[in-house]
Amino acid sequence: MKRIPVVPTIIVAVAIAAMVALGLWQLLERRPQKEAFLAQLAANPTLPAVAFPRFSDETLLFRRSSAFCLEPVSITRAGAGAAGYRVIAVCRTGAEGPGLSIQIGTTRDPVGKVAWRGGKVSGWIAHAPDGRPLIAEVTQPGAPRPLMLVADRPAAGLNANTPPSLDAIPNNHLAYAVQWFLFAGVAGVIYVIALRRQARRVDQPE
Repeated sequence: MKRIPVVPTIIVAVAIAAMVALGLWQLLERRPQKEAFLAQLAANPTLPAVAFPRFSDETLLFRRSSAFCLEPVSITRAGAGAAGYRVIAVCRTGAEGPGLSIQIGTTRDPVGKVAWRGGKVSGWIAHAPDGRPLIAEVTQPGAPRPLMLVADRPAAGLNANTPPSLDAIPNNHLAYAVQWFLFAGVAGVIYVIALRRQARRVDQPE
């Protein structure tokens, strides 16, 4: 019986165990948490309006809210799929803390000037574009994302914003779990194949 290399086997076993643990974490912990979170978000549009939060609080997504924009500091565009572009104003509010982002409407014009001077805006709370890579969703699941107010009435010359939808909140934890389990399985198969090839080379006569 050929001896199995101890150190490489331990390393591979630890790596496989870690991948299986990550898969179980996604399946048994993160997935139920996300499902409970989505159930809460589904009920949020029917709850009373709240003041727009100064700091990120994802439990308030889709809640009705309002804010006052003293002055738009900048107006930018972000992709909105079939709607073209989301027009987002970053506002000065006069309060301490981060600036207020307001999605004031959508447009298909990628460069046209938007004339909006601010004022009171009502709508609902949503995620603001933050440019986080997909890997951050997996490696930093609890990291806060910036929020913005999505206006229920568009600024002059813009199209109305799309109402809040759970489709905008991904629930990929089952897929993540399957991926980790597959990685663990592939690692095990590759290591077994490597051991068999090594054993055949040892058995070959000089």
